[in-house]
Amino acid sequence: MLRRRFLHAASLTRILRPLLVLSTLLTAGRAAAEEPPLSRIAPASGPKVDPLRPARLSVDEREQLYKQVQRDAEALERQGTQLRRLTQLVRPTVVHIDTRKPALRPKNGKASEEEAGSGVIADIAGRTVVITNRHVINRADLDNITIRLDDARELKPQRLWSDAATDIAVLEIEGDDLEAARLAEDDPVQIGDTVLAVGSPFGLSHSVTLGIVSALGRRDLELGNEGVQFQDFIQTDAAINPGNSGGPLVNLRGEVVGLNTAIASNSGGSEGIGFAIPIRMVMFVARQLVETGSVSRAYLGVKLHGVFTQRAAQRLGLVRPVGAHVKEVTKGTPADTAGIRPDDVIVDFDGTPIDDDDHLMSLVSITPTNTTVTLAVVRNQERITLEMPVASRSQFE
Repeated sequence: MLRRRFLHAASLTRILRPLLVLSTLLTAGRAAAEEPPLSRIAPASGPKVDPLRPARLSVDEREQLYKQVQRDAEALERQGTQLRRLTQLVRPTVVHIDTRKPALRPKNGKASEEEAGSGVIADIAGRTVVITNRHVINRADLDNITIRLDDARELKPQRLWSDAATDIAVLEIEGDDLEAARLAEDDPVQIGDTVLAVGSPFGLSHSVTLGIVSALGRRDLELGNEGVQFQDFIQTDAAINPGNSGGPLVNLRGEVVGLNTAIASNSGGSEGIGFAIPIRMVMFVARQLVETGSVSRAYLGVKLHGVFTQRAAQRLGLVRPVGAHVKEVTKGTPADTAGIRPDDVIVDFDGTPIDDDDHLMSLVSITPTNTTVTLAVVRNQERITLEMPVASRSQFE
């Protein structure tokens, strides 16, 4: 319908155009006949009038405006200076990673493929390591992994650990004058915080982009062929592109708050939606990988309903469907020991309010074992506090 209306309007214009041209010519002819030629008009005496003069600045006004601009620029330049200082601190802690690995789908007779990513240097349990994403180095032998530092030195990793459930990998390295990053484990990031993303987008190593934290707690994302089981991503609009994977997300204090991992994109490039693993989850996994070679996760022993509707929430005495609705409790598990029952709604886990099932699973996955946590559940329209001893998932699988 819109196209038909447009065509109708275009047809009308074609019909009227000759009439409009003729009318314009006649009007111009009458005006020319009524006005005397310019040669017969005597120039006006006295000073001429400039219609734009009131809008122009005088010399004094321009000088005053320059002073105001300079004063305001100093405030903005202080912010720019802070960003330059941050990049000077952070860049030496970031590495570029090149890998060669067996091709999943060989093409044109090529049995291997290359992948590039990023990483951040950290000190863990007395060892110097590079933390990155597992998908960057997955299936690659140590000899086929090259780590390039900010000063162009190249290193080979000595050891490698990885965790498929979180897409985190750790590479042990050796070298002189290696700069380890500072981590912000005890300073949780907030929505609206300014952050820098550092990495190697499209192979352009040690690139820095600026943005803010757009959202927290992004879960249930479809990532890669294997997926990522435990998710609690930071969302940012700092430009993240292929090659940024494994690089740090940094706050204005120069501390790492996340590990850049993925983007949401229709084009394959940055469209302002990037995701980073929170540093708390990164270090929970990385420390265990370095110290024990594997990751031990806490276990509740509950089955959840998965879909928690408004109707179900009202039936259980809640205003809205927030929390994790328990469907079953396995005998002999920590949840059973704590006294959790079917139809309980877990609304708080050790001081953190629970959004949904995935949020609870994420928190449990980064809870140290052999400790005791506090749970808050809603049961029979009442809020009840329970103590739960945490055991390792491996004891029940």
